[in-house]
Amino acid sequence: PCCAAPSSAMLCCAVPSRAMPSLAGGKRDDDLILPINSSLSVTLHQDQLKTTTTASASRDFVEDRLWLNGEEADVGHPRLQACLREVRRLARKRRGGSAEDAAPLNLSYKIHIATENNFPTAAGLASSAAGYACLVSALARLYGVEGELSEVARRGSGSACRSMLGGFVEWQRGERPDGRDSLAHQVAPETHWPELRVLILVVSGKKKQVGSTAGMQTSVDTSPLLKHRAEVVVPERLALMMRHIRDRDFEGFGQLTMQDSNQFHATCLDTFPPIFYLNDLSRHIISLAHRFNAHHGRTKVAYTFDAGPNAVIFTLADTVAEFVEVVRRSFPPATNGDQFVRGLPVGSVSLPEELLRAVVTEPVPGAIQYILHTKPGPGPQLVDDSSQHLLGPDGLPRRRS
Repeated sequence: PCCAAPSSAMLCCAVPSRAMPSLAGGKRDDDLILPINSSLSVTLHQDQLKTTTTASASRDFVEDRLWLNGEEADVGHPRLQACLREVRRLARKRRGGSAEDAAPLNLSYKIHIATENNFPTAAGLASSAAGYACLVSALARLYGVEGELSEVARRGSGSACRSMLGGFVEWQRGERPDGRDSLAHQVAPETHWPELRVLILVVSGKKKQVGSTAGMQTSVDTSPLLKHRAEVVVPERLALMMRHIRDRDFEGFGQLTMQDSNQFHATCLDTFPPIFYLNDLSRHIISLAHRFNAHHGRTKVAYTFDAGPNAVIFTLADTVAEFVEVVRRSFPPATNGDQFVRGLPVGSVSLPEELLRAVVTEPVPGAIQYILHTKPGPGPQLVDDSSQHLLGPDGLPRRRS
């Protein structure tokens, strides 16, 4: 155990990147976090992006406590408490209804939770999805709960239900008012499309001005386009997207990814008052991707933007080096040239002058902070190395050197 508690658990969870921007769906029930349409995402590899959570319980703890990225946070947040209550309910049910059962863990003990992201938080990179998936996985391990947990994770953050699984994951809308059928299921494992790569162009690590939850609800209340999208467009596109994934058809996958991202942000503009998640640099990246594809005469890269200005670029392994160099020439790094590309290794390449003339127009130095190169990855994983636990033997956050 990572503290003097009877039990403790630590899990790392990957961050989902949307092949189809799920935030455009909105919710039909804000308390249960039930969506107005189904959605699809790709879980990214935790070797490059992850949330790490340590959860411990002890008779010596006097109150529940939470630390986020080293700073104490509000453990009473309603969504966090909803997840905690639900995991404890499932644990109690598994033990036959007794809350004071001594094995494997007394449910009356207070709990300490520490969680860290190795990527920008609340910047439109799905930190809440990864965070709640990791939290629920750690709590389930702590309390000995097994089985379907995507519904529990959904109580914290809707998209967290998809982060409970690896690879390509669908969040099914469901029909029941209690949400019991609003679950995630895997469309294909992370090994299904080994050539697929993801480049995250980090424009800003700052917290977004309009939160995802507030933005979604305003769109549901005011956007006629969102209603049409949920009822007509998304069901057709979802079936088509899953076919492209099954066939590993990047041309179809990439075009639909970009079209759906564009429509998501159209619903943001159709919201009243309008929501602006993209900025001028985001639009510059969109134009760059289209010029790159036009030069090659086919879809070689595909962008998607969630609730923030940071671009997620899908491509295939044989295109990574060339497009990264195009991005480097278009947005020359200011001072961190050696750290501009992170994650999976990227080879060097010389760009033909014809490509440079067609694609690289007016460079914007220092506009992109860095590029993160990753690929599809698995769902939550238990970290056995106790030296990586975030809580020490006293149940308090460990000091990081």
